[in-house]
Amino acid sequence: MGRKWLIIILVLALFVGGFFFRAPKMAHIQLPAEKVFEVGGFPVVNTMLSTWVTMVVLLVLAWLGTRRIREVPGRLQSLLEVAVEAWIGLVESVAGPAKGRRFFTIVASIFLFILVNNWLGLFPFFGSLGFWEAAEAGKEAAAEAAHAAEAEPLFVPLLRSASTDLNTTIALALVSVALTQVYGVQHLGFGSYAAKFVNLRGGPIGLFVGVLELVSEFAKIISLSFRLFGNMFAGEVLLATMAFLIPWVASVPFMGLELFVGLMQAFVFAILTLVFMTMATTSHEEHAESHH
Repeated sequence: MGRKWLIIILVLALFVGGFFFRAPKMAHIQLPAEKVFEVGGFPVVNTMLSTWVTMVVLLVLAWLGTRRIREVPGRLQSLLEVAVEAWIGLVESVAGPAKGRRFFTIVASIFLFILVNNWLGLFPFFGSLGFWEAAEAGKEAAAEAAHAAEAEPLFVPLLRSASTDLNTTIALALVSVALTQVYGVQHLGFGSYAAKFVNLRGGPIGLFVGVLELVSEFAKIISLSFRLFGNMFAGEVLLATMAFLIPWVASVPFMGLELFVGLMQAFVFAILTLVFMTMATTSHEEHAESHH
């Protein structure tokens, strides 16, 4: 009997939401982040505000979990300890105990930042809290090109998931790849690490392989940034479309899907960073011994 009433309620919610509470028009979707305000001539966009909110949330969680550390931990401390132990075990299983401890901080930080940022973007006030802004005057059709017509005002959200901004994902990718080079130089030495890109002893083939290695480093930036940006921006467009077509219940399964996608994208970005760092700090001799 309970299941029957649940199905009836879901069907009614779909009917009422789809036919009586549909949005008057679909939300404005654009690739660049929208400017919210300026500080000394410097534009502050909504994805930057979301980045600050993400950092505040992480700082508050860290403070709440560590302000009263006890031998018998509470719920939040237990959750944080389980997460830290799991990531330390994963990082050490890939990079080894010595290098794993060095990589843990940056890998875990990247994972937590992307995860919290992706999940915060699913909250109701993300994308729905904002203001209306008059659009720039545009041109009409070719026959009436001489007459300028003022376009409809556009809604500018105050907060937008930072992962849907290509600038943020490129910045994360640059941090990942730059730290990979730093760890490689620190572990192998500048000469040994630079020989991977400029191998004069190998002749023309060695030089060609060095060029390929250099290109692959830039390819990592493109791969990391566009993978995260593409998946999260597509998810935002999907949720906006479903909320416009059939509000309420129809959007719930897609919210669950985006929770999973946000988790997997954070995990993939962090794991790829860990793998790149491990490969950069592994010499040819160590690689040959492990392979043997």
